[in-house]
Amino acid sequence: MSDNEKQKNILQEVRQLFTAYLEKNGQRRTSERYTILEEIYLRSDHFDAEELYVHLRNRNFNISRATVYNTLELLVASDLVTKHQFGKNQAQFEKSYGYKQHDHIICIDCRKVVEFCDPRIQQIQAMVGEILNFKITHHSLNLYGICGSCQIKRSKKEDAK
Repeated sequence: MSDNEKQKNILQEVRQLFTAYLEKNGQRRTSERYTILEEIYLRSDHFDAEELYVHLRNRNFNISRATVYNTLELLVASDLVTKHQFGKNQAQFEKSYGYKQHDHIICIDCRKVVEFCDPRIQQIQAMVGEILNFKITHHSLNLYGICGSCQIKRSKKEDAK
């Protein structure tokens, strides 16, 4: 199956899941909500609500800022989108359905977010859950540091002093 076919299948599945969630919770099924869902699932990055709103407006979608914020909350509640707080005031989001568990490393200078996956973390999670008699359903690991580009910038500033 090609990447394009996989993406179409995932889009179809998330539309169905979102529809079921909206119906179950007595929410309206609007074209704007589905547009937002699809735009998120076409992305491959982390984004904030304002960035998504501007992106939609630049693509000539007539969607209000409130609709973007409210739909993001519905998508988080339906487990189709994950909300992160990476040490700053503004929340960041990413699609979550059909994507493997991963963790993040965040630059404290430029705020770049890099995803990584290490199977040893899953092993530790399983072992800790077994030892402490927990059924672990998910985890969140964020590591903070200074990326290579920012290390160079810092070094240049130090050299200039």
